[in-house]
Amino acid sequence: MQRAAVQRDDQRDRNERNAQRRAGRLRRGLVCAAAVPAVALFAAACSSDSDNAAKETGVGSSPATAPVGSDTGSGVAASPTVQAAKYQKLPEPCAVLSKKTLTALVPKGAKSGKEGTSDDVATRGSCSWSSLDNNGVKGSQFRWLNISFLRFESDTNRGSGEKQAEAYYASQVQEAQSVTGAKNTKSEPVTGTGDQATVVHYDLKKKEGAFRQQTVVARVANVVVTVDYNGAGLAGEKTPDAGTLAKSAEKAAKEAVASVATANGSSTTPSSPAATPSKPASKSPSKSPSASASPSKSSTKKG
Repeated sequence: MQRAAVQRDDQRDRNERNAQRRAGRLRRGLVCAAAVPAVALFAAACSSDSDNAAKETGVGSSPATAPVGSDTGSGVAASPTVQAAKYQKLPEPCAVLSKKTLTALVPKGAKSGKEGTSDDVATRGSCSWSSLDNNGVKGSQFRWLNISFLRFESDTNRGSGEKQAEAYYASQVQEAQSVTGAKNTKSEPVTGTGDQATVVHYDLKKKEGAFRQQTVVARVANVVVTVDYNGAGLAGEKTPDAGTLAKSAEKAAKEAVASVATANGSSTTPSSPAATPSKPASKSPSKSPSASASPSKSSTKKG
C-alpha cells in the first residue's frame, strides 16, 4: 500500500512537470506570434514613412512617376529642318525672251525655238534657236542660242535649294571655262542679273569657220539659268564682234532670270539683300545634278 502511494506521488510530480513544460512552450509560442505582427507593422510603418518622404523630396521616386514631358534621357533629337526653296516653278523656256530680243539675236530663227526634252518641266527645261543669214557670194552669218533652267528643291540631306544652286552655278562656270579646244578664254562678272552671274568668252575653231562663244551663267535663289550664244561668219563672211555678242547674251540672260520670278508671281529682287556679282569659279565644286542638256557642252556641238 505504501509503495503504491509513493508511485502515485511520483506519477503526479511527473505530470505536473510535463504540464509546466507544455505551458512554457505555449507561452513562448504566443510571445513569438505576437512579435511577428509587431515587426510587420513596424516595417510597414517604416515603408510608408519612406514613401511619403520620397514624394516630398523626390529622392528615390520611380521613373514611372516622373512628370509628363520631363527629360528621360532618351537622347531623341528634334527632326532637322531646312529652309524652303524660294521658287517652285519654271517658266516656259521657249517663251522667256521678247520678240525684239529674239529678232536681234537670231534674226532668221526667231520663230524656230525648239524646246528640249524634260522629264520634269517644274525642275528643268531648255530651248534653242538657230539662224543662218545667207548673203550669197558674200557668205553667211550664223547664230545659235540656247537657254536652260535648272531648279533645286530643298532637302534635309542635300541642303537648301539655294545652296545646291550655288554649287551648280559654280560648276557651270567652271565647265564653260574648260571647253576643249577653246582659245582666248576670259571670264567677267555680270551685274544686275539675279544673285550671281558670270559671262565666259572664248573662240572655237571648227571646220565651218571661227566661232565666238558667249556663255552667261546666272543664279537667282534656287534656280540656275545658263545662256549659250555663239556666232560665226561663214564662207568668207566677217567673224562677228565678241563684245557685241556678249552684250546680246547678257541681255538674254537678264530676261530669262526675270522670267523665273514672273512665273512664280514675284518680283526680280535678288534673294539676298547683299547679293553681288560673283567672281569666276577657280575650282570645281562637288558634282551636282545637271540639266537635261548641258549648255556649255552643247555649245561645242552646235554651230
